Amino acid sequence: MKKVLFETHHLYYWPNFLPVVEELSKRGNYDMYVSMPKRSSLIQENILSNACISASISFLTAETEEKRIKKLNDESFDIIIVGNVGQLNKILSSKSLVVMVYHGIGLKQSYYTDIDERVDIRSVESIARFEELKSHGHNNIVLTGYTKLDRLVNLPKNEIKLAGEKIDLNSNQKSILYAPSFYPTSIDKLHPFFNELSQDYNIIIKLHGFGWEQKKYQYQNILFSDLSNKSKNIHLLQNEDYDIIPYYLNADLLISDVSSTLFEYLPMDKPIIQAQCYNLKLKHRIFKKRFRKKMDVNRQEDVDFAYQIEEPEDILGMVYYAMDNH
Repeated sequence: MKKVLFETHHLYYWPNFLPVVEELSKRGNYDMYVSMPKRSSLIQENILSNACISASISFLTAETEEKRIKKLNDESFDIIIVGNVGQLNKILSSKSLVVMVYHGIGLKQSYYTDIDERVDIRSVESIARFEELKSHGHNNIVLTGYTKLDRLVNLPKNEIKLAGEKIDLNSNQKSILYAPSFYPTSIDKLHPFFNELSQDYNIIIKLHGFGWEQKKYQYQNILFSDLSNKSKNIHLLQNEDYDIIPYYLNADLLISDVSSTLFEYLPMDKPIIQAQCYNLKLKHRIFKKRFRKKMDVNRQEDVDFAYQIEEPEDILGMVYYAMDNH
């Protein structure tokens, strides 16, 4: 029996691991565990531990991060699966096979910089990324596809329906899913227009986890909490709703910015709008080269599958147009 640890650095990594958990469960001969670094707030940990109960998988934690790491070291795992480097070098043993299942495929350079020589296998979601990483000299890469999207195919229909019913979607209206990044983000520019859009559409808001968990981004959930309280057709998904897959399947159109949701939604073959109107930090407004260094400019040029807007007010006309012109 092989011992497997899923080191889930943040809650939003879990949907990428869940299909792997399900596959290993089918194969048998794997004793699986999940853990998450200790933080000052236990909100993420409580949500994940409950998800592990539902998935019939063991959740490992401790009173402090030091004690958690010691507990993981004592277990001496055969396989460790991570979404980023994080605490990797503190929890592995010399015998551990380390697999990185990347948690996002968006437009930021972190995809190419969050690398450690101790990672044995790096799961790559697309031929384009595989070839690029190969050209950089990486030889630990395997072309697997994007694990998270397996559930677009195998998620039970009743779960899709229940997700819509849970937030009380109006079945007589089409639905827009707004899934922005935490930074750079289109939230500050676009949020004033969702009230008007909600006259004709259901609006589902799926914030990045940092919009709930990091103090400097919590204003984002406050903005949309206020909007959702004022309009019955605006639905802000709570932090516990970490899984976006059911909402991809309920939505008729996606609005995003630099988030990996741009690419994740592609298999739905439905309209996508990319909002390129960001409220940048002062240092990035002054030193624009610093901002460009954060972004994968070449990959942005490949986004030829989405309608694009640069002015926030254009979102209104673009939504109506895109709904009728896939």
